[in-house]
Amino acid sequence: MSVLEMQDIQRSFGKVQALRGVSLSVQPGEVVGLIGRNGAGKSTLLKIALGLLHAERGSVQVFGLDPWQDPVEVKRRVGLVPEDDNVFLGVSIRQLCDLHGVLYPSWDEALAQRLLGALAQDMSVRIDRLSKGQARRVMLTCAMAHRPELLLLDEPAGGLDPSARREFLELAIELLNDAGSTIVFSSHYMGDIERIAGRVVVLDQGQKLLDEELDALKERYCVAALPSLAPDRLAALQGLPGLLRTRPRGDAVHAVFALEPETAAAAIGQQLGIEHVQCARVNLEELFIHLVGGQT
Repeated sequence: MSVLEMQDIQRSFGKVQALRGVSLSVQPGEVVGLIGRNGAGKSTLLKIALGLLHAERGSVQVFGLDPWQDPVEVKRRVGLVPEDDNVFLGVSIRQLCDLHGVLYPSWDEALAQRLLGALAQDMSVRIDRLSKGQARRVMLTCAMAHRPELLLLDEPAGGLDPSARREFLELAIELLNDAGSTIVFSSHYMGDIERIAGRVVVLDQGQKLLDEELDALKERYCVAALPSLAPDRLAALQGLPGLLRTRPRGDAVHAVFALEPETAAAAIGQQLGIEHVQCARVNLEELFIHLVGGQT
């Protein structure tokens, strides 16, 4: 059974369509990284998964349960770090940890102390007296110390310095290994995605643009650099199987293919009669920029 199953999710805020028919299936033990520009729908998707927002259309199941019909059972098994840390500003670290200890029977105080690090030395400090990075660490602790079966993390490393981000990733991996937790997280740090995620989902303008295993992205996706093309030749290029997007770059066109470089180069050469086509594999950040940075 899937840990998280979302089918054809749609959600609007006024005239803005935040999600336009997004489907996502997450299996036990997976680590899925969500990437997309601000406003792509990442936060909305995570909130709908936990039942914090209603979907206007579509269905959601977490552990086979509806998060609106079985909210207590679902939330007991899920850890969440929202993008906004302002929910618990008026309470102390101790009060917040005690609250989570009551809410979650599986709360592990020893793990909480370890996750807090130096902050555990004085837990009487109020959340609103902490730096953004320190407050983020407390939120991560509350999300992880009850060893949830599913972790939903919205920009979990926001505000953390590189050392703290690396430490968090190591702890998340350890939790994954020890408890078999499933993790779905959004991040603007492509290096973090590549370090921890096994699968990448790209959202753009409320739609799922790409959903692929990270290893497959590295091996089977490429970008071809072509000279500027006349409209008829550009249309011919866009008709090629495996083409995801084209992007104008000055006097050139960059084309993103879900193909190995050699296969893409051969297909372009046959379709357009261009010899010596430059096709190269790219890292996740470059692929993301080519996918969402503009298209023709």
